[in-house]
Amino acid sequence: MAEIYIYWFSTALLSLLYLTSAAIYIVKRRWVEQTILGFGYPDYLVPVLIVVKLLAVAALLSRVSVGLSDLAYAGMLYHLLLSALAHVGVRKPAAALPALVGLTLLGTSFLTQNAARQTLSPYAHASAAHQITLAEWR
Repeated sequence: MAEIYIYWFSTALLSLLYLTSAAIYIVKRRWVEQTILGFGYPDYLVPVLIVVKLLAVAALLSRVSVGLSDLAYAGMLYHLLLSALAHVGVRKPAAALPALVGLTLLGTSFLTQNAARQTLSPYAHASAAHQITLAEWR
């Protein structure tokens, strides 16, 4: 039961982080473009990132398909890793804190998703009953 609450809490915070980030990308677009240019990335990535962030949240929360949800988790993992490394690469490690928080929330959400969802992800942490079945199989 605790895993279900942990899943929804971490998923809600992760979604809030991504929605807030997308909103900042929209409201402070020039500042975001300058920041991205400072990392050495092209500024045309800003609208792409806005759409991808919104779609990732929609995929996680709606769980239309497990494969799409797992793809959203993978995309978020790469995005958050690259974001943290980009900030560290320009010698602004404190600015990587939101990405590190996001990575923690992402890992927690991913590892507890099977406790809270009816359709299980084959890649997420297995339940204790599933682990016993695997142990018996060997």
